[in-house]
Amino acid sequence: MPELSQESERGRSAAPFGVAEVTGPSMVPTLYHGDRLLVHYGARIKPGDVVVLRHPFQQDLLVVKRVAQRREGGWWVLGDNAYAGGDSTDYGVVPDDLVLGRVRFRYRPRGAGRSPWALLGWALSAARPVFSGRAASRRLRAR
Repeated sequence: MPELSQESERGRSAAPFGVAEVTGPSMVPTLYHGDRLLVHYGARIKPGDVVVLRHPFQQDLLVVKRVAQRREGGWWVLGDNAYAGGDSTDYGVVPDDLVLGRVRFRYRPRGAGRSPWALLGWALSAARPVFSGRAASRRLRAR
């Protein structure tokens, strides 16, 4: 169920940006296990954004989810992978103070392949911005 490594909180107070590592499957196909995220802490949040938040019941656990909508008391968040669970369908509305920041960019660490083709494949797919609602999927629109 964990979504981010605990190291992602280090140095957060010193700068508005930080790096987090994805460790779960709930945001597939947008984010995969091992992806690194550039997080803009304190950024304005709107529906469709991918955000980093503290788990409402286990506040030492950080998770990454997509904001579906604003509700009374906070945000309704969902994972892009409908089969993974661990979102607002399990724990309800997430209060504003538990939403830490917005994900701006995703990159993958370099793979083990050393051939020129493997390096080229990694370079073409390793980094991309994370847009609001880009992969918001039918799941967000259905609820």
